[in-house]
Amino acid sequence: MKRVGYIRVSTLDQNSERQLDGVELDEVFEDKCSGKDTNRPNLKALLNFVRKGDEVHTHDISRMARNLEDLINLVKLLNSKGVSIKFHKENMTFTGEENPIQELMLGVLGAVYQFERSMLLERQREGINKAKQAGKYKGRPQQINREKVLEVLASGISIRKTAAHLGISVSTVQRIKVS
Repeated sequence: MKRVGYIRVSTLDQNSERQLDGVELDEVFEDKCSGKDTNRPNLKALLNFVRKGDEVHTHDISRMARNLEDLINLVKLLNSKGVSIKFHKENMTFTGEENPIQELMLGVLGAVYQFERSMLLERQREGINKAKQAGKYKGRPQQINREKVLEVLASGISIRKTAAHLGISVSTVQRIKVS
């Protein structure tokens, strides 16, 4: 039996140290991406890694999924493999045994986290609209035209001058040149 941790933060600059701090684990899988769906590399690796009798530990329900359907499907998938899952913040463990109260709590808390994410996205959209109205929002930076970069480089202009000419970073030009 292995004690396996799953940690998720939404962005690269977020710190994951508080999650599962002090929990003794044999293996840890960590994703630094949104929990909006289950398309996460280390979540997939965890699902492939765990075996019957293993325990998956995660800080709270929202770290596993921000979507009720995904949450329920992940818990069912793990349980069907004979793997239990423990959510530390909520102090809930799912083993696959029927427990109507726990199933209700999973559904309610999962719905709360899904609602929270919806509200966050709504506030984000409102903020972007206000910033646009004030002329402060420029949107996502324009995509780099790889062909143009290669064309300028092929004409004999240096990497540094190509970057200055196209208004992009030297490292971006170098990355395009070697790819």
